[in-house]
Amino acid sequence: MIHGDDAGRRRQSAIYVDGARGVRPRVPVAPAALEAAAARVLPPDAHAYLAGGAGQERTMAADRAGFAARRLVPRVLRDVSARDTTVTLFGRTLPAPVFTCPIGVLELAHPEADVAVGRAAARHGIPMTFSSQASIAMETVAAAMGDAPRWFQLYFSRSRALVESFVARAERCGCEAIVLTLDTTMLGWRPRDLDLASLPFLQGMGLAQYTSDPVFARLAEEVRRAPAPPAGSVTAAALATLAAQARRHPGGTLGNVASGRARAAVRTFVETYSNPALSWDDVAWLRTLTRLPLVLKGILHPDDARRAVDAGVDAIQVSTHGGRQVDGAIGAMAALPAVVAAVAGRVPVLLDSGVRSGADVALAVAQGATAVGIGRPWVWGLALAGEAGVHQVLADVVAEFDLTMGLAGCRTVAELREATLA
Repeated sequence: MIHGDDAGRRRQSAIYVDGARGVRPRVPVAPAALEAAAARVLPPDAHAYLAGGAGQERTMAADRAGFAARRLVPRVLRDVSARDTTVTLFGRTLPAPVFTCPIGVLELAHPEADVAVGRAAARHGIPMTFSSQASIAMETVAAAMGDAPRWFQLYFSRSRALVESFVARAERCGCEAIVLTLDTTMLGWRPRDLDLASLPFLQGMGLAQYTSDPVFARLAEEVRRAPAPPAGSVTAAALATLAAQARRHPGGTLGNVASGRARAAVRTFVETYSNPALSWDDVAWLRTLTRLPLVLKGILHPDDARRAVDAGVDAIQVSTHGGRQVDGAIGAMAALPAVVAAVAGRVPVLLDSGVRSGADVALAVAQGATAVGIGRPWVWGLALAGEAGVHQVLADVVAEFDLTMGLAGCRTVAELREATLA
């Protein structure tokens, strides 16, 4: 675990000392080089899903432009030899204001998928946000993490019974917050995936939270027993898809094909996954369902932030879903100041989308974020080196945050929040 006093210099020194022995970092440190290296090893459909955004990807560009638009104004001669990067959130003291964003279908990047991420995050004491679209069930990942912090990201499906089951499971496996994603009531228009006609869920990927759930199993069994819709033409690709679904579904592949269970599970997911009717009434119901802290993820407008606080939520997460949902939306960093002002300190404000480095984390904190989510960089680390790659990316982010904070003349995260921005 690399955090606390002088974490940045210790991490930096370790890299240079290893270099003197002929050992270089497992994955590239520079964000652009890291992504480029992952693109070279990932299959085209996997890279398209993990790297792509909505439409012309203007919101992805806006997310990055938001960081470029703000500048720290460092202060000097402040004795930053002793620094404290810790923050307290949801009753936990965290080593840095950093958490992992929920990213689904991690089997596209590495076979160990969510477990590799959980172990790496646990080594740092950084909260992992379990995805609803995980490749490995939350119980398995939680067991691999010990008592390390973890949150659960919830997609509010069309079945309230399934939502209730997911929340209960998250509580039982030690999740410390429920993060309700608001911006994916429908799937965004993603040309990279559309050009390849590729959606991993139809291959049975990213469904582990569902196929391990008793309520979903009941729903899928009802679908399996109901009259099936007319089948399309039988092609080699269709047969390969059926085999892929069966291989990834719990149980034996041949039995899954013969029984139709795997196909029914995919159909059930498609029919229940998104909920365009999601409203504030659903948030109110969810608030009564659990005592865990409730985070609303995907808020960009200050009026929505005010209403969320009035509805009794425990945190706001400013997010564009990594630019994957609405093309041409405001970037997360550009939206952050107005949301922070609207919340007026009543609840923490988190941020994700466009974050690539520890310096980005520092900029977001200086602009009012309580903690900052990082996503794609550790996915590239996962693709390149599994758990070790995720561990290094998180170590690098925390180390750069610490150094940036100190070099800006700040000894604590609280001082960084008061830093001058230009």
